[in-house]
Amino acid sequence: MTSLDGTAIDARKLDARKYVDIGPLTTESGARLDSVTMAYQSWGSLNPAGDNAVLVLHALTGDAHVVGPAGPDQPTPGWWDGLIGPDAPVDTNRFFAVAANVLGGCRGSTGPSSTAPDGRPYGSRFPRLTVRDQVAAELALVDALGITGIQAVVGGSMGGMRALEWAVSYPDRVRRCLALATCAFFTADQIAWGSAQLAAIRADPDFAGGDYYGGRAPLVGMGIARQIAHTTYRSALELNTRFGRAAQGQEDPLAGGRFAVESYLQHHGRKLGARFDPNSYLVLTEAMHSHDIGRGRGGVQAALGAISAELTVAVVDSDRLFPPAQGELLATAPTARPLVVMHSDYGHDGFLIEADAIAGVVREALARP
Repeated sequence: MTSLDGTAIDARKLDARKYVDIGPLTTESGARLDSVTMAYQSWGSLNPAGDNAVLVLHALTGDAHVVGPAGPDQPTPGWWDGLIGPDAPVDTNRFFAVAANVLGGCRGSTGPSSTAPDGRPYGSRFPRLTVRDQVAAELALVDALGITGIQAVVGGSMGGMRALEWAVSYPDRVRRCLALATCAFFTADQIAWGSAQLAAIRADPDFAGGDYYGGRAPLVGMGIARQIAHTTYRSALELNTRFGRAAQGQEDPLAGGRFAVESYLQHHGRKLGARFDPNSYLVLTEAMHSHDIGRGRGGVQAALGAISAELTVAVVDSDRLFPPAQGELLATAPTARPLVVMHSDYGHDGFLIEADAIAGVVREALARP
């Protein structure tokens, strides 16, 4: 395995997933989760002062497995493979890297598929979450691990939302914030795209109001939701260049067959259904809808002004889900460095695909005094 910039990494030294019980948590809506577990992975060692940590925060359907191969309890390889390790952009010779599965997820942290105190899955009883609720759970995890200071919080897309909330909510804990392909608040356009995905899952006959555990999961609905989402993750240029109007194999679209792009989207819908819980997809999407760093703080500019961490903002020039203008707004923060524009033909997914550009952004930000 190699790092984002070609440095060799020994995958055998990567830690497996761990768990911390952080106790009860009361959400912004007033709901109470009596016992919350946070799953995480870590790399490197925490120094005696407890202040050499770097938090790496995942996007919507990611998890704590940032780097490393797939395995018996890990269906996918690392989603930012090569980001963390000796001499990698997040250099474990210097830093203690921590990545948590987000609250509400389905890869070890408490979420809708978790067992409630009555012994049944939460299902429809799982409360609505906000990004701030998720960051509060991550703060409890950080405290439980003995982390006193955070050298950087790094996140893209939904992870970037949480990185920004960390910087605004806990300015005394965060020294650097790296917000990639993300925004200060979710716009009406972004909520509209997400709402169609939510409706697709809830319209599936197998959804059963969210209490489908023990039966068939609403994978048809989630597959449609993923097709909608994946269209926003890629650019029109890439889809048109890659597929054009080509038919899928020997199928004839004029006789009821599929275009190649339809087969591609259906493949991604099925692929997600094999590893992700539809209820978590709902909970996390609605949390993204809640995102607004200016809510209750006097507006976005006031919230940006409350950030004391050095802020690095990077955008993807072809991103149509998180347009570059959203990053330009973030880069008006008093502590922001000049906006980084990463070129990619892949759209929003460029923040995961453009390895060299990502490595450069992270390495340069962490190298600064």
